[in-house]
Amino acid sequence: MSKEDKIPSDSEWRVMEVLWESKAPLPSSEIIRHLNEHGNMTSRMVRVLLNRLCQKELVDYIVDEKDARVYHYFSRKSRAECRREKSRHFIECYFAGSQTGAIATLLQSSALTAEQIGELEALLEENKRKGEE
Repeated sequence: MSKEDKIPSDSEWRVMEVLWESKAPLPSSEIIRHLNEHGNMTSRMVRVLLNRLCQKELVDYIVDEKDARVYHYFSRKSRAECRREKSRHFIECYFAGSQTGAIATLLQSSALTAEQIGELEALLEENKRKGEE
């Protein structure tokens, strides 16, 4: 499976969000319950998505000690790791790999507050220091 194939789709991302928010591995029934409360995913769809996420090596599971038919799912990658990979893929696909082009487009698409500009300036300074090391 290529690196691109390991990036979660939008639907898979919703499943990942449930797992990232959890402090412990969750059975599929709990994931389904949560997604039904906050959307309209069927239990079958959630199970398909969990299977895909396992194939992509983004999610893994442990078998319940009391009932071998119950799997408890957990994320193998952090939200930050997945965001970085999804961002890199987005930049490759839509901006021919140009990070500057992607950032410029995002900046031009909306007005930023002074606080947001300050945050971006701090990030740029941090990035500049890392580049000098």
